[in-house]
Amino acid sequence: MALGRRKPVQQQDLFVTADDLPRSDGHAFYSKLNRLLSEAGFDQWIEKLCQPYYSQVRGRPGIPPGVYFRMLLVGYFEGIQSQRGIAWRCADSLSIRQFLGLKLTDHSPDHSSLTVIRERLPSEVHQAVFQWVLGLANSKKLLVGKSVAVDSTTLEADAAMKSIVRRDSGEDWQAYVISLMRSEGLLPDGKDPTDEEVRRFDKQRKGKKVSNEDWKSPTDPESKIAKMKDGITHLAYKAEHVVDLDSGILLGAEVMSADKSDPASLEDSLQHAQTHLEATGSDIQIQEVAADKGYHSTEVLSTLSDQTNYRTYIPEPKVPGGRNWSRYSSKQRKAVVNNRRRARGKKGRKLQRMRSEQVERTFAHVLETGGGRRCRLRGKEKIQKRYHLMTAAYNLGVIMRRLFGIGTSRSLQGMWRAIFARFWVAIKAPRRLNAILKALLLPEERFGAYCHRCLTEITGPRRSAEIAISSTGC
Repeated sequence: MALGRRKPVQQQDLFVTADDLPRSDGHAFYSKLNRLLSEAGFDQWIEKLCQPYYSQVRGRPGIPPGVYFRMLLVGYFEGIQSQRGIAWRCADSLSIRQFLGLKLTDHSPDHSSLTVIRERLPSEVHQAVFQWVLGLANSKKLLVGKSVAVDSTTLEADAAMKSIVRRDSGEDWQAYVISLMRSEGLLPDGKDPTDEEVRRFDKQRKGKKVSNEDWKSPTDPESKIAKMKDGITHLAYKAEHVVDLDSGILLGAEVMSADKSDPASLEDSLQHAQTHLEATGSDIQIQEVAADKGYHSTEVLSTLSDQTNYRTYIPEPKVPGGRNWSRYSSKQRKAVVNNRRRARGKKGRKLQRMRSEQVERTFAHVLETGGGRRCRLRGKEKIQKRYHLMTAAYNLGVIMRRLFGIGTSRSLQGMWRAIFARFWVAIKAPRRLNAILKALLLPEERFGAYCHRCLTEITGPRRSAEIAISSTGC
């Protein structure tokens, strides 16, 4: 065979027949996902739902709603944050074009088209898509919904702390610091300080705290100043997940202000999750609620005990010197004591273990591998629209994993690595036959941790990190 040489300048063909156009066999995951959506009648349902928001008598046909929502699903499965990245990926991949239903001669939608459609369709339509996926899970007998777990996290807003301004005067941070310097008599009249002097004074002064009551972002007024999970102060939103502990499916995912406390949002999130279950036509009722100690509040526990049928399993934080019950009623004390008894019981400890696994897994998939930690939109309504689609894509991944064994488009990348790690651990790590059987028969969700521990004993941490299995169950 002779060596092929790439020409720096190539003359394109004037005519290209259909047989010469590039084709793709399709991605296995997207092909199965398309088949699942087609069997459930997704395109017919979403077109009927979106019909009132389009003109009935005039205008050329726009982008089908099924294509729009599929592109947002691709953003989650490919881990792409921005709409520009989603549009580029859809235009570049033949298998994704096939998933969208585009012909070889069709142009994929531009990122600006995604913005126009998102502005046209209200939040109710995006929420209906989330509820439709829940209904699909219910039709596949995957929903249980009796025991749920609740937890929250922060989403980084598309706004910078250096751009915040005062609510009363509209001054930015530098102008505010300069006014403090003038009030302390450090600057003569008519003289402006240098940037270095402003930074030095701002660094040395005490009481440098910012409050949402005094400061706001001019680019995203709905975002709030909050401390992120890594300890950095940033403008952010709060996302709260309600997860079915038996199936791992998200029953609710609400975006709210970052300064709203966990106890204050607990009841609303549970009500939203119950509304989503009822919208699917299911008679499932939430009965047991597990959360971490950040959700513990005497008033909230009393309200849930009096006005709902939820049984709470929320650990009680330690109070120095014990509780002072003199300022609480007998009903409030009874609600706290009953919750304490349930949380300390065997079932309460079991639900807490399941909570720490299932809820953190949703955060790992939606925010880290799904690209949802950093918001690329501004305004709570726009972010909620996108977040409904990302959590719906997560639920589709859970359904796909239960039906076909793969939950994301990138699951097959680590298949051979996982197979090699399984046999490596079975041959090298165990010293007895029962250890070999233990390695081979472990459930998949526990096998990753076992592989990592055994390989660390054999080859050391550096070697084991190369062939470790993902702990999120991808």
